[in-house]
Amino acid sequence: MQHTGQNSVPPVPEQLVRPVHGRMFDIPAGYRIDMHSHEWVQFTYAGAGSMQVLTEQHNFLLPPQCGMWLPAGLRHTVYSERTLAFRSLYLSEAVLNGYQRDCCVVQVTPLVRELIEKASGFGNDYPEQGPQARLLQVLVDEIRDLPEAPFNLPLPSDPRLRRITDALQATPEDNRSIEAWAQQVGASRRTLARLFQAQTQMPFQTWRQRLRLLAALPMLEQGGSVTAVANELGYDSVSAFIALFQRHYGTTPGAWAARL
Repeated sequence: MQHTGQNSVPPVPEQLVRPVHGRMFDIPAGYRIDMHSHEWVQFTYAGAGSMQVLTEQHNFLLPPQCGMWLPAGLRHTVYSERTLAFRSLYLSEAVLNGYQRDCCVVQVTPLVRELIEKASGFGNDYPEQGPQARLLQVLVDEIRDLPEAPFNLPLPSDPRLRRITDALQATPEDNRSIEAWAQQVGASRRTLARLFQAQTQMPFQTWRQRLRLLAALPMLEQGGSVTAVANELGYDSVSAFIALFQRHYGTTPGAWAARL
């Protein structure tokens, strides 16, 4: 999807004047930030609303109260179907002290959430020595310790597999078997199965199940009933959807929606 063109987001700084640089703004519904990268580590968080972050190798969904660690130089794009309270921090090497982490979604703690909201009022010309700089260092230390959350979907590089995964991301309810997809893309079932395992570290059926579980989250956030979501995503039964959701996320879809 393309953005509406009605709004623009604040520009990315050409250089960081402080070790931590914040960007806090609302992204309008349907707006897509084009594929880009930064010279610094980026920590992104949605105070309200879910966002989709797509890299060249993964599709990530950030539900409310989750954040994302984006290493320096990683190309990515951001999209949200609903208005998004976007909170982002750029972190310099000076504040990270050599710390590195792979791109991942993390579970934001109440403390980190409050620190981010507090920091959103600082501006980016805060004194380099003083309480604001000390608070930001505490925030960075807390972000480094956040646990990873299961909201990522690895994407294959093989063009035949990408035809399949692109189609399924557009229509996750599609129940076609891997044999049917093999005929569609002109490859054998064995070849597709082997490539799926090698390039996504999971079998085709598991990948599709992960896709559906991720697709369920914004639908639940928007008020869809558990039954309606299960039916729309192609599950054979509501109970099967609930069981898989609980196994993957550690809670039922109803309980997950209730805490939003």
